[in-house]
Amino acid sequence: MKLIFERSVEGRRCSILPECDVPVVELGAAARKQPLHLPEVSENDISRHYTELAKATHGVNDGFYPLGSCTMKYNPKVNEETASLKEFTQIHPLQPEHTVQGCLKVLKTAETVFCEITGMDQMTFQPAAGAHGEFTGLLLIKAYHDKRKDLKRTKIIVPDSAHGTNPASAVMAGFEVVNIPSQEDGCVDLEKLREAVGEDTAGLMLTNPNTVGLFDKNILEITRIIHEAGGLNYYDGANLNAVMGVVRPGDMGFDVVHLNLHKTFSTPHGGGGPGSGPVGCKEFLAEFLPGLKVVEQDGYHMEEYASSVGMVKSFYGNFLVVVKALTYALMLGKDGIPDACKNAVLNANYIRVKLSGKYHMPYEETCMHEFVMSLEQEKHQIHVSAMDIAKALLDYGIHPPTMYFPLIVHEALMVEPTETESKEGLDELIGAFLDIYEKAESDPEWIQGSPHTTRIKRLDEVAAARSPKLKYMFE
Repeated sequence: MKLIFERSVEGRRCSILPECDVPVVELGAAARKQPLHLPEVSENDISRHYTELAKATHGVNDGFYPLGSCTMKYNPKVNEETASLKEFTQIHPLQPEHTVQGCLKVLKTAETVFCEITGMDQMTFQPAAGAHGEFTGLLLIKAYHDKRKDLKRTKIIVPDSAHGTNPASAVMAGFEVVNIPSQEDGCVDLEKLREAVGEDTAGLMLTNPNTVGLFDKNILEITRIIHEAGGLNYYDGANLNAVMGVVRPGDMGFDVVHLNLHKTFSTPHGGGGPGSGPVGCKEFLAEFLPGLKVVEQDGYHMEEYASSVGMVKSFYGNFLVVVKALTYALMLGKDGIPDACKNAVLNANYIRVKLSGKYHMPYEETCMHEFVMSLEQEKHQIHVSAMDIAKALLDYGIHPPTMYFPLIVHEALMVEPTETESKEGLDELIGAFLDIYEKAESDPEWIQGSPHTTRIKRLDEVAAARSPKLKYMFE
């Protein structure tokens, strides 16, 4: 397709601006040295351009999106309707409190709801995404140890099945990362964990269920080991969709948790945002939370935290994302939230069992919301890789699952169907996977050349990574 600049024709216009009704100010020496590069197009050109872009993209509204560990679920339109109300959109964060009581009530209600789901006592909605929430949670842990003058606690323990942002967030917060291996069953190696803890342990970062889709059977022992060593437990909430409403991180022994509202609680996900990664904590950490807290007393008011780590984002975070997530949680209610969780687990296990006759499952026990399969054997025997299988799915109108992650599984494909997919949709995905496998056995070169029916065929990804073209080159 043509870029918008390639559609440009000199002198073409989309609209005629009204006559200027304010004084004209000449910039003089501060003016731009060369003309601003903007496309000159008609409204018709613009409409066709964006329609063509839309046709070239794939989202949850187009078809199956089984991206593991990302929970690409369908987002109910009622969320958008609620967040579009003028009472939420036509406000300013610097307005007097008495003029935004409804918005403050939303924040307070959301805190109550999500603290109940996670087993935490207080929550901030400032962080703008999951990794931002991780960083914020680690700042709380650091502030806790610093206030107690326990400055020797400089290490954060991170299992090898963790999300890649975990060690990065720990380093950004000023900690040293200690990696703990997993056992053959995919769970944390308790002996290695005991060897790693000590007086320098600040805390543990853990995702449960973990990145291979398993609920760690030793979770209470894991958090106990950290607490006995004087550290704190951080829960990465990226996989909360597998346990929401059934079991709470706070009851597992975690002291601080981040949520991905743009995953678990059905707000738009992808394209760079908007996201929201609120952080909840136990009462003893609440004094360190960033931003302001909403207090209900003769109405709703904002108060500062006693020993806040400071602002991590302007004002109250991405407020409209919180509105959408709260709408979703209240629509589902006390019974609907665990039902959604259980259906996500059921869907994942249905696919896993149906595919296990052909695809190798490194972990054969019952999974949670997602599972991992390995194409390592196929790569060596018929030269068909996980990448080839993922590319072939594009020919079936299905977005590929997560590839080559987690790193502890070679040639990994990680599938997360979510609860919003029907049995018919699951069967279509299963049929596509089995059909692709059969073709890989009979004609591996065909699979190696996939996709065949998409607008853009197999790309040279090495060249794209090493020599990317990120801007339009004007003559």
